[in-house]
Amino acid sequence: MKVVILAGGFGSRLSEETVTKPKPMVEIGEQPILWHIMKSYSQYGYNEFIILLGYKGYYIKEYFFNYFLHNNDVTIDIEKNSMEVHNNHTEPWKVTLLETGLHSMTGARIKQARKYLNNETFFLTYGDGVCDVNLNELLDFHRQKGKAMTLTAVQPEGRFGVIDTNKDFQVEKFYEKPHGDGGWINGGFFVCEPAVFDYISDDRGCIFEREPMEKMAGDGQLFAYHHHGFWKCMDTLRDKVRLNELWDNNEAKWKSWQ
Repeated sequence: MKVVILAGGFGSRLSEETVTKPKPMVEIGEQPILWHIMKSYSQYGYNEFIILLGYKGYYIKEYFFNYFLHNNDVTIDIEKNSMEVHNNHTEPWKVTLLETGLHSMTGARIKQARKYLNNETFFLTYGDGVCDVNLNELLDFHRQKGKAMTLTAVQPEGRFGVIDTNKDFQVEKFYEKPHGDGGWINGGFFVCEPAVFDYISDDRGCIFEREPMEKMAGDGQLFAYHHHGFWKCMDTLRDKVRLNELWDNNEAKWKSWQ
């Protein structure tokens, strides 16, 4: 199965970083968050990716074109115009980099991937969120339901800590950034059938999360896989700092690969 990753947005709420690079290339540790997402799929054997480019897409193209240069020691012979790669650490990935337009919305970007998917089931996710969802269990759930699409529903952590008090207002417990108020949100990590494309218009302004998903839900073609584990979206500078803290402290729960 192929994995489609949305990587073309402007990332305006992370403008401290995205003024020079697209948000999927903002780093956690020494690698772009896009790399982390791809590693999450790769550990389950899904190694074919279609990355939907838009804003500063050339930055992502350059990264993969020069993947050896970015991730290995090299000796460059200027006179002979040659490069020797040492260590030769790489990934078993096949990556299609698809230009989908600077101002295209999510639905329009996704629809352009259709020609590369051979009318087969595919994974779809956003290029700015990491998760420890079991992708094989997610796929099994999707196949059991037999509908057009399954999304991964998550409960994001709260922004602030909360307290419990007794009837006399004495503080008894303190919880540091617990999960949300019980509500579930769309966390990405979709499984899609080709029928999904029938719900997406040809309008460049088509937003996947609105009319297409609403119509699928209305037709009974959309299910939610409830994930109770780790999920976090890198939406702001605060999120980036937090994800790097988790990585640096060996607490990155999304990292389950060797």
